[in-house]
Amino acid sequence: MEQKTKVSAEDGKQELFITREFDLPLDLVFRAFSEPAIIEQWMSNPYSNARLLKFEAKKQGAYQLETTDAQGKITFRANGVIHEFDPGIKITRTFEMEGTPYGVQLEVYKFEKLSDDTSRLIMHVIYESVAQRDEVLKLPFAKGINMAHDRLQEILSKLN
Repeated sequence: MEQKTKVSAEDGKQELFITREFDLPLDLVFRAFSEPAIIEQWMSNPYSNARLLKFEAKKQGAYQLETTDAQGKITFRANGVIHEFDPGIKITRTFEMEGTPYGVQLEVYKFEKLSDDTSRLIMHVIYESVAQRDEVLKLPFAKGINMAHDRLQEILSKLN
């Protein structure tokens, strides 16, 4: 099955781009990145439950997300600061996976209306170094983000 979420990483650069077109209106896709209840739904999966411990959808707001397994053990925790929050247009934030050597990355999310019923998300992710970006790309990163975006599409289709 073709992955609908595309990851583009040019050799020798410390950035990558993630692009996904959704069969959803722009306002719904933006809600998936700005409403805690929706974020927790699509960030969860059959193996883990996602919870936002903190989420301030505003400039200089902070967030913290964690996932736990079926036994309640923390499997992932990330946090950051929201530097720009322009509803329906753009979110700029930092992202740090706690307990990993990957450091802090800068993420710029741009939301584009393609039609009344379709939209595009473009994520520009900038790492501290080329080596750091390349280490992240060794993880099952592209597959994981595609699965998450598939869940986002499925969950929001029910709200549409």
